[in-house]
Amino acid sequence: MDKANWLEISFQVTPEQAEAVAEVLGRFTKEGVVIEQMAEENSSSPDLVFSSSVKVFGYFFVDASLEKQKMRLEESIWHLSQIQPIPEPTYHLIQDQDWMAAWKQHYRPFKVGKKLAILPAWAENAFPSRIPIRINPGMAFGTGTHPTTQLCLLMMEEIIQAGQNVFDVGCGSGILSAAAIKLGAGRVYGVDISAAAIASSAENAELNQVHDQIELHQGSVTEILSGCFGVIQAPLVIANILSSVILNLFNDGLANLVESGGTLILSGILTPQIHEIIANAKLFNLQLIEKLEIEDWAALGFKKND
Repeated sequence: MDKANWLEISFQVTPEQAEAVAEVLGRFTKEGVVIEQMAEENSSSPDLVFSSSVKVFGYFFVDASLEKQKMRLEESIWHLSQIQPIPEPTYHLIQDQDWMAAWKQHYRPFKVGKKLAILPAWAENAFPSRIPIRINPGMAFGTGTHPTTQLCLLMMEEIIQAGQNVFDVGCGSGILSAAAIKLGAGRVYGVDISAAAIASSAENAELNQVHDQIELHQGSVTEILSGCFGVIQAPLVIANILSSVILNLFNDGLANLVESGGTLILSGILTPQIHEIIANAKLFNLQLIEKLEIEDWAALGFKKND
């Protein structure tokens, strides 16, 4: 048997607990944290039905520091549990060849909005009248099953204009970057602090045959403003990240990426956090123009005032 290279750490929590747990887990996982809320097609409705339980998970590399990392994480989660009870983490050793087998067991094609279909890399297109977005989940940086990703896609369907440039901040699997191109964008510039996410985005750009229209760079807002792409503003900027990260990105210059009159789509926001995000956006001349909600999650669209 091949050696397991990664240890998956996962928590089954309520949507209200998800961000706090993800913030703690993110202190210890170099390759980021994933929040997935599973959904299934509803035979009596065109809408997806979302589970009341959310999985928050990330990965530790299996090396000499593993046990110390686990102890530090468990100590931090214990402190968080004094505020609100958090279930114990589940650990699962992952072998490289296990990724695809695990996803094939659970991941199915599904429709989003009026135009899009999200398809696993290995699946036949069950929705030939829709625009297919194929995803090879790999280490799972965003598969489209979570409401925040779907909210972004719904808003993008209505906002994207033919030929425009787009920044995808925290691009993860690259699902939003690929969708932007297939919805008509001319070029997408994607950044993520995780090297593994950049590799996943590149792989999925190839899978969707849009790699010649997507540029990727490891980093975040600061790197874009420093000129890593040679372009520092775009008419559309997308960030599907946790609310706490969005607030930090405002301070890093997120609003400066948006052209005057352009649009900023923010997602990964729990509904109780909406007002705080809107209030911070106003400080940077961003006016709320659209709000979409699914379950306990929201996406907000802002226009950059002159």
